[in-house]
Amino acid sequence: MHVEHLLRLDSLDLTLVWGDEALLGQEIGGVTATDLEDPARFLQPSEIVLSGLVWWNPADGPARTERFVSALREAGAVALLAGEETHGEVPRELAAACREHRIALLAVPAHTSFRAITEAVYLRQWGELSRRPSDLYALPENVRGDLERKVEGGASVGDLLDSAFAHLGTPPCHLLTGSGRTIARTATAAELPARRASERLHGARGERGTTLRVEADDTDFDAWYLHLADEGQVPPRVLHEIAEILGRHRRRRDRRRAAQRQARQELVALLDVPYGDANAVESALSSCGLADRGPYTVVVASATPAEEDAGSRAALAEALGHLPGVAFAVGERPGGEALAVVAHDGADEADGQDDRAVRAALGEVWPLVHACRPTGALYAGVSEPVATAAELAAAVGQARYALAAAARTAASGTGASGTAASGTGASGAGASGGARGGPGAAHVASVGDLTTLEALLAGVPDDVREVYRTTVLGPLLRGGRSSNALLLETLEVFLAHNCSWARTAETLHLHVNTVHYRVQRVETLTGRDLSRLDHRLDLRAALLCR
Repeated sequence: MHVEHLLRLDSLDLTLVWGDEALLGQEIGGVTATDLEDPARFLQPSEIVLSGLVWWNPADGPARTERFVSALREAGAVALLAGEETHGEVPRELAAACREHRIALLAVPAHTSFRAITEAVYLRQWGELSRRPSDLYALPENVRGDLERKVEGGASVGDLLDSAFAHLGTPPCHLLTGSGRTIARTATAAELPARRASERLHGARGERGTTLRVEADDTDFDAWYLHLADEGQVPPRVLHEIAEILGRHRRRRDRRRAAQRQARQELVALLDVPYGDANAVESALSSCGLADRGPYTVVVASATPAEEDAGSRAALAEALGHLPGVAFAVGERPGGEALAVVAHDGADEADGQDDRAVRAALGEVWPLVHACRPTGALYAGVSEPVATAAELAAAVGQARYALAAAARTAASGTGASGTAASGTGASGAGASGGARGGPGAAHVASVGDLTTLEALLAGVPDDVREVYRTTVLGPLLRGGRSSNALLLETLEVFLAHNCSWARTAETLHLHVNTVHYRVQRVETLTGRDLSRLDHRLDLRAALLCR
């Protein structure tokens, strides 16, 4: 384990105060916690040092700080992790001393315990040790042999989990995805709601326990995690060996599903062709197990930044996996977008319940999925339900339009009406907790949510919006003249107040005659008559395209 790995653990919430790439790449050999002024004789090379800075006093001057940091350097320590609880921050003179002696310095927030850091280091070290070739295992031979036979025999993951922990008294353990979806749990583990599970995995304050990622060919969105609510119940190396066996099970399962993935990709390719062969689409639906299970809803998603790990597809599949009893097929479109066809198994299309259910359910779990990779952005667009395979291509167009609207609405910080604006529907991730990308980082929109002109225009491509804006507003956009900015402001306020001369004058603190003059100038320059409703809408739409 290297120093930089500690910074990647969201549960620890550490902050880099100082350290270059070479220092952060140093391997951690151990952990020592100390508040001695001169800890050199208690340190070993390659250790990280945890200190609450009780020894430091701002009135003592730099000598004591110099003595402490130089002792770390002489002992071969690779990093200092300084607690912020005692002084509220990491002292500047400590950062300066660490820079001088080339000791990486990390800040530990008050809500992160030194015990959590120590456990994180040693759990990782035990895991690396258990992956080395060895004839010695921490799991009893009979237990390990039984688990390996179950993996080879295709046992369910729930059976594996129960068998793995049976010899330990079956402690409560959950196998979770990063968004909090439960894959399996031991017989003694209570049901864990997705939101609470996500908080535990991402180290929400007050949440304790032991969490270990199952290494497999996965992404941040669909990774598996072993989570035990009680700390210290399972020896670290035993837990790593169980995770290793579960990883082999998952890789075998994913290989068996390769043919299904190919069928999904063929379905997506067919739906990308305008006026495609309806019979071919029907056949592809059958290969995916979705034939005769309509009506269907199409969902299109994008994750940014686009990466090579099929992040959009994994994110959308993970989100839909939260929906109970829903059948779906997810594939990847050119450019990294993901496309899913969701079947509603004969639900009544006329009542619209299936469409609203998909939007509402995605809105609930979308922030949880986004929290798996909070530094990026995650958007989705949902179509209206269609009854037949022949209508799916049109549904794809609807979903892609809604996706563009979701991305633009989120970027502008405004909410579309309906589900996309509600706090419990498809609101931004910031409202849900756990996501760091801000309120515009995760958003879901449906064509059913496009109930205003602003929401409708949000899905129009940028180049089309720009052409329309410059064509309609014309001379008002020319730079270098302050009067143009005043005319644009007057036009916007005038339209916002339903073309009321008096209210516009009051808002802009102008005489009514001045408002009349400016509006006449706008009409002359744009060729529009603001007494006509259609011309007002033209100008309003152009303003919204900015």
